[in-house]
Amino acid sequence: MDYKSSLIQDGNPMENLEKQLICPICLEMFTKPVVILPCQHNLCRKCANDIFQAANPYWTNRSGSVSVSGGRFRCPSCRHEVIMDRHGVYGLQRNLLVENIIDIYKQECSSRPLQKGSHPMCKEHEDEKINIYCLTCEVPTCSMCKVFGAHQACEVAPLQSVFQGQKTELSNCISMLVAGNDRVQTIITQLEDSCRVTKENSRQVKEELSRKFDALYAILDEKKSELLQRITQEQEEKLSFIEALIQQYREQLDKSTKLVETAIQSLDEPGGAIFLLSAKKLIKSIVEASKGCQLGKTEQGFENMDYFTLDLEHIADTLRAIDFGTDEEEEEFFEEEDQEEEESTEGKEEGHQ
Repeated sequence: MDYKSSLIQDGNPMENLEKQLICPICLEMFTKPVVILPCQHNLCRKCANDIFQAANPYWTNRSGSVSVSGGRFRCPSCRHEVIMDRHGVYGLQRNLLVENIIDIYKQECSSRPLQKGSHPMCKEHEDEKINIYCLTCEVPTCSMCKVFGAHQACEVAPLQSVFQGQKTELSNCISMLVAGNDRVQTIITQLEDSCRVTKENSRQVKEELSRKFDALYAILDEKKSELLQRITQEQEEKLSFIEALIQQYREQLDKSTKLVETAIQSLDEPGGAIFLLSAKKLIKSIVEASKGCQLGKTEQGFENMDYFTLDLEHIADTLRAIDFGTDEEEEEFFEEEDQEEEESTEGKEEGHQ
């Protein structure tokens, strides 16, 4: 605490010092022993123990037993989490400096005369101090009001006893509220952890799902390449056969064309002797060439590739039916598929018979 700077700024240093020595739990001046938390804030040890017990209801000890390990609570000033060992608040270090300052402050206050106006006065009786509490009207008042004034028929009690009772009640309420805040903070922490775990689990199942679908894509790509290769191979075989036939027919056509040209030239020969010398041989060649025209041909529907057609509708239905489910549901699904296939096979066999 920077007591010096605080006191200089305030016109009444004793008043400001008292504010620095107020416990945030009981709202009174620290009661010795005063303990200092790891966050450097101070509490009465009794108040610290109250909020520690409220945050850790099953922790007892100081010979009350039950405690095996420590506990935790939050500083009421800064909400810093204070983790305790098995000694509880008795393991916290005492702040002897604050305790000494409290002693000095009390000595200084006791040596000073009570200033006029420091005690509230009765509005009805200006010379009377407020020194009793009306339990009926629930207001502080003076003795004259009880004897001669508005509170003659009311039940009253000493101001100090009511003051102490309400202070204790308020302190208990604060402890209860602080404990409630700790419980709420615990729930928030649990929910934040749940949020984090949910995100992590979602990430893992997404990755697993992506891996499974990537494996399916790979299988489909591999099968697609295999089937395309088979179509290409069939195409190349058919084209090779057709191109070979084309080459044979072209060669036959060239030979026939040359024979036709030779035959035409022979027809133009004017001399009968010369014509007859080559005519018989030429006729024989033409006859043989005509017989040789019987080359191979393609069968009807040779160019058809329809037998490479795939029926993927049942596979598409299976893919559309993919969904999240238990292993039992998947087994039932595959059993139904097998049963449908068996029925379909039996139907085909009966049709053939």
